[in-house]
Amino acid sequence: MIHYLNILDSNSVLQEIQKKNRFVFKKLFDELYQDMVSYAMGYLFDKGNSEDIVQDIFVYLWERSESINIESSLKGYLFVMVRNKCLNHLKSIKITDHANVLAMGTILDEAYDLEGFSAEDKSIIYNQVLKIIETLPGKMKQIVKLRFIDNYKYAEIADETGVSVNTVKTQLKRAKEKITHSLVSVVVLLLSSQ
Repeated sequence: MIHYLNILDSNSVLQEIQKKNRFVFKKLFDELYQDMVSYAMGYLFDKGNSEDIVQDIFVYLWERSESINIESSLKGYLFVMVRNKCLNHLKSIKITDHANVLAMGTILDEAYDLEGFSAEDKSIIYNQVLKIIETLPGKMKQIVKLRFIDNYKYAEIADETGVSVNTVKTQLKRAKEKITHSLVSVVVLLLSSQ
């Protein structure tokens, strides 16, 4: 089957949506939804919020298409909307457990110089660290939480989890690498918005 949208340019697709052409709208949704959710996940590390944001964007597109003026491509426009909504979502997050979040800062000390960031941006970064930690494999997540949230010493973590001190250190090193790698897009986004 020929991709119907491929033969229409962005303006034609938008014009069809402005005419409330459900077929074109559904095809656009089917073609872009998963990619847009994946893009949002790169900022939020949360599938539910990412899906909500993308769905909101499509609702906005359907309801307000007549007021949209696109200078580049419709796809580019939608992805910029995803990025902006993700940034707004990140800025709206309030951290309630400041003591535990501040302890997480030690994970980032070597990877990023956070001195140039505002308190609000640091909160965004720390919140992302917490979300990333929740995605770590079971034992690694347990070790990271014991070290940085409960402030256990290496030997105490080893006793608690039934592994060696060297395993604890290795797991913490691997976790730090995963966390700093996952944070790159958030840090770049915050730096570009300063």
